[in-house]
Formats: sequence, structure tokens, C-alpha cells
Amino acid sequence: MQSISTRTIAVLAAGALFSGASAQDKTGSGAETQEPRVFSLPFSSNLVRQADGAATCGLGKDWHRGRREELKRRLKTGIVVLRGMPEPRASLGFHQDKNFWYLTGVESPGVAFVMDLDTGREVLFVSKPSAFAESWGGEIWDTDDEWVKELTGVQEVRANDAGRGGNRGLLELLDELLGESSERPIWTLQTSHVELSGAYDSAVPYDRAREKDSLDGRVSREAALAGHLEVRYKEQGVKVKDLTPELWDMRVIKTDRELDAMRRASRSGALAIQEAIRSTRPDLGEWDIDSLITWQQRRFGATGPAYAAIVGSGVNSLVLHYNFSSRRMRAGEVVLVDFAPEVDHYVSDVTRTWPVSGVFSDEMIPIYDAVLAAQEAAIAQVKAGARMRDVSGAATKVLRERGYQCPHGISHSVGMAVHDPGGLGKTLKAGMVFTIEPGVYDKATGIGVRIEDVILVTEDGCEILSADCPKEREAIEALMAEKGILDLIDVR
Repeated sequence: MQSISTRTIAVLAAGALFSGASAQDKTGSGAETQEPRVFSLPFSSNLVRQADGAATCGLGKDWHRGRREELKRRLKTGIVVLRGMPEPRASLGFHQDKNFWYLTGVESPGVAFVMDLDTGREVLFVSKPSAFAESWGGEIWDTDDEWVKELTGVQEVRANDAGRGGNRGLLELLDELLGESSERPIWTLQTSHVELSGAYDSAVPYDRAREKDSLDGRVSREAALAGHLEVRYKEQGVKVKDLTPELWDMRVIKTDRELDAMRRASRSGALAIQEAIRSTRPDLGEWDIDSLITWQQRRFGATGPAYAAIVGSGVNSLVLHYNFSSRRMRAGEVVLVDFAPEVDHYVSDVTRTWPVSGVFSDEMIPIYDAVLAAQEAAIAQVKAGARMRDVSGAATKVLRERGYQCPHGISHSVGMAVHDPGGLGKTLKAGMVFTIEPGVYDKATGIGVRIEDVILVTEDGCEILSADCPKEREAIEALMAEKGILDLIDVR
């Protein structure tokens, strides 16, 4: 059994690794002569951890208030009704619906929010106090918490009295606001909710399939709310409208605070993948890389994964969304890793491909270089005013010239969800964030290569938010020559 020195354990506990290893060091020699390398990213690099246990309101009450003001400007008249997520069904931590959080910053179960667009009145519904519930689950925002008003900036906080059938307080307020009028609409979110690790392009089809299932037939939570309100106010002639298109349009251009969160997420993901590259060696399992990245992301500020880890070695590198992490990696193969975290409700999306043995083979080099050149050509096209088709076309052109093709689109929006809503449109605008991710999957050699970065459009070019993750062949090989965490602590 390989022993680990007390000094090494102390360094690992402090969040430091060793640098300057040579290729020979991968075999186990020379570890004691290396100097500690301490990461520059604070382990508390998210807003919740910085609060050190105190309640927080998203990116700040002023930011969320500004999002509501923009929505009010767009919708003009009516009453907005939003419901947050209930307690989770599984034994997992609570995570708020992305759209609800975007407008309120509230991360607590069972809350609802009403905004009168004409008067500006805002009401937040929270739970009634329950010492029993909090003794089991910790802080739950309730009407006894005077700090809720100051924290959120919403000055009217009520209990959503469950009553018979629930939501009595919410419905009574709606009756009061509408009065006898039928001219003002009710605005609700009528798209599927998305929480941690979710995306609309999977949530919406899931809800539709369940509704069409002849042995199920349940509609989404959002459709149920809209349907109930339509029935309740049908005779009054009140229209129930969907605010989703306007909200999604707001989410396309990111604000400075959103971009800061995305930079934190991208740096967390990049550092985690760096460590995976260092630690990779033949005969490790895909699960080793999966679990190592998960651990590192959490240490560097992640709430959790932006999506399920894709760690595909050998033939699994050919599968676009391989999620099993169940195969052992072998010498002479590549491993394709597509895995990124969520930090402060915003995500990254990073993919890197590297050789399990530490050196790119003659078979790997032409495929890898083609994909990297295609990505670089696409990135070079990015700036405000550029056409999206020119970005993707640049990558396609490079691959075709080298005899390859990419079987999937190379870009999608990124934000609070890994496949964020709102199209990129025909022309790029400053503040848009999306991926560039060309890939080649060669069945003849069993080599799949994808390289993906998160790109922010600026007025005169772009910023690569995930630039901390190396992708040049020489840089990857140099990183693999260093000792990684698994080299230091593994007892194999």
C-alpha cells in the first residue's frame, strides 16, 4: 500500500497541490521534492458562503428589483403571479425555480409573489412559523422573520394560509386586486420550471410527454396554475397571459452581476478540469474523474453540477451525452470530459479532451488539431454585430477542409441554465453568452474529440470565460506530467 506523508495530507487539506512534476513523476518518484501550489480562487467563492450562514437574497435586492422593474416596463399593465418551488420530493436540498429566483432572489420553499404592474404594489407570501419544521430542516422564511423585508426589498410580507385546498391568502389577494374589473390581465409563467442541473429543452418535452401519456395525463405545475386562474375568473372575463417570452428575452443579455457569477462558475469548472487532467492515468475509472471533478467544483464554490457529468473514455468518447461513468480508462485512448458547475444560480459549460496516457498519439493529433482550429476560427468571428451563421460557418469550413464534419450544432446560450432560453438570433449583441463547441467523433479509430468554451460577446470581440482551462496540446501534456490529487492519495 502506498503511504502518504503527514506533510502531503496537510497540504491537501489546505487546498494545495504540488507543481513542477516531470513526466517521470507520474510513476511515483520525486513527489517529496515538489513545492506546494496553492490555488488562487477562494474556496468561499460564492455569495452564499460569503454570508457565512446568514440568509441571502440572490445577487442582491437591488438587482432583483431592477429585473422586476424591467419586466413591469415590458408588460405595462396587469397582475403578475409567481409561485416558487415546494419542498423537494426527494431527500435532496431545496433549489428554487430559476425564473422565480431571477425576479425575487428568494431561495426558500413554498413562497409566492404577486406584483401589481399598475400600482407597483408587491406582496411576498411565505410560510407560517413552524419551530418543528425548522428543527428538522433549518431556516425557512416565515412571517416572524422581520429581516425578510429588508433582505428582499419587498415591504408587504404575508402568510399564504393553507386553508382548505391551499393558497387561500394568495387567491384572496387576487380577488382584492382585480375587484370587478376584467380589463387587467393576470400574468403567469407558463413554461416548465427548471432548478439545479435542469434545462428547458429537456423539462418542456418531459412535461408534454407526461401530459400526453394515456396512463398519466398530469399537466405541468405552471399549466395547472394558469388553468386554475382561467376557471376562477372566467365569468369575470379576466385573461391569463404568459409572461415567459418577455422574461426569456430579458435573460439573453447578461448584466454585470450575472457575468461575474458566470466567471465564478467558469473558473470553478476550469480549475476542476485542470485537476482531472493532472490526475488521469491508465486503469483509473471514469468514475474517478467524475467524482474528482465533482469534489473540486464544490470546493471552488459550486452549489452543484450544471448538468450530469459526461466522462467518456475510448468508445464512450463517441457518445455525445454519455452519462454513466462506468468504464475503466485504458492506455492509448482519449477521455472526453464535459462537466461544469453552477455557482450563484449561474452555470458554465466546458469540454476538454485529453489522452489517458499523457501524450497525444499520431492518430489523435490530426483530429484534435482540426477541432481546436475549428473552434479558434469560430471564436475569431465573435463580436457585436457579427452573424451567428458566420461563427458556426467558420468552424464548419475548417473541419471540411481537413476531411471531418461535426454532427451537432456548435453553439447554445448559457446563463442560469446550461441550455439557456432565448435564441442567439441572426446578429450577436454585446452581453450575449454562448458556447462554441465543435466536435469530431471518428468511429474508425474510436477517438471522439470535443472542445468547448463559454464565450461572452463584447463590442469589439469576445471574452472566453472558461479560458483558465488549457486546450493547446502542449499545455495539456505538460499538465498531465504533473502530480494530481489522485496520484497523491490513491492507494492502488
